[in-house]
Amino acid sequence: MHWFAIVIYCVIACVVYGIVHDQITARICVEYFTIGHPMILPTTDPTTLGVVWGIVATWWVGVMLGVPLATVARFGGWPKRSADSLLKPILILMGVSGVCALAAGVLGNVAADQHWVSLQGELYRRVPEEQHVAFLTALFAHSASYLAGFVGGLVLIVRVAYGRWAQSKRELMD
Repeated sequence: MHWFAIVIYCVIACVVYGIVHDQITARICVEYFTIGHPMILPTTDPTTLGVVWGIVATWWVGVMLGVPLATVARFGGWPKRSADSLLKPILILMGVSGVCALAAGVLGNVAADQHWVSLQGELYRRVPEEQHVAFLTALFAHSASYLAGFVGGLVLIVRVAYGRWAQSKRELMD
């Protein structure tokens, strides 16, 4: 039951993070969702887009984090981690991802405003020119969220596995 609960915690944490993140970025640049992504619903409402994309774009991230995390936390002969013991580390990972998204969004905004980066090709033509900086701001924030989540997720998985191994060694020495 703990294995399944860990996966559910990860999915819920990622989806809630995604909804909050997308509520912000949809207000920065609705075109990021309406032009930069396939249409799911025919709307330009930022609240609706933030909720829908927050779920669609993150549930699978939660599964990809949750399955290996639950596996390293529960399987094998080493001392097992409970689902509740992983809630705080999962929430910290979401917080770190949010801070990285904020920092990258600011960096993307400055970089786009200073013309260090720019939209190209089809996006350049389809996104209204006055929204280019905002689009890149949202793009940088989203890219950082995925990168921080992926790297942070790997770190969390390794830390849990190492922690279980180290605890088993300590118990053998006692």
